[in-house]
Amino acid sequence: MSRAQIWGLVSGVGGFGALVAATASNEWKVTTRASSVITATWVYQGLWMNCAGNALGSFHCRPHFTIFKVEGYIQACRGLMIAAVSLGFFGSIFALFGMKCTKVGGSDKAKAKIACLAGIVFILSGLCSMTGCSLYANKITTEFFDPLFVEQKYELGAALFIGWAGASLCIIGGIIFCFSISDNNKTPRYAYNGATSVMSSRTKYHGGEDFKTTNPSKQFDKNAYV
Repeated sequence: MSRAQIWGLVSGVGGFGALVAATASNEWKVTTRASSVITATWVYQGLWMNCAGNALGSFHCRPHFTIFKVEGYIQACRGLMIAAVSLGFFGSIFALFGMKCTKVGGSDKAKAKIACLAGIVFILSGLCSMTGCSLYANKITTEFFDPLFVEQKYELGAALFIGWAGASLCIIGGIIFCFSISDNNKTPRYAYNGATSVMSSRTKYHGGEDFKTTNPSKQFDKNAYV
């Protein structure tokens, strides 16, 4: 069992879980505290719903009713996060098949190829999530620091940081799985020479025994007593 593959699997699966949580979260952007001190209300917006809450603890969420009225960057982030979650799921499946400790996946050479494929899929998943979260964050910061933007301004939500963390874990896990091919290629080769050494010792022993049995007949000849 390779420790590198275990760490890669933990990083990849953990990143995949973080991507699922970030995609389903409604806290991609929140209203600024400075504008909500008096009213004590907060507005949360995600990829799928808009939520509002107050200091008393009551929240109300409303989904986006139509896809045609959703802004373009939100639709792009939706597609990127769905692709990231899908790639993370398949990457986790490939990682399980490519590990040395599992009995599925074929030979060690086939497992090495599957592990490399899992690493590439994890890296693509992390890149998709990183791009989607960065695109969303860029839109928020651009509107926040724009002096001509007079509508409600928002801050970065917790889902963005979860998405960035999950993307980093997926990329790290993918890199570990790609480098685990070198461990799979290092197969130990043992040369057993025990049988040949035993046979050679036996032949030497028998040869010496024959030599010893033939020498006394030559020593005890008639001329030896004359």
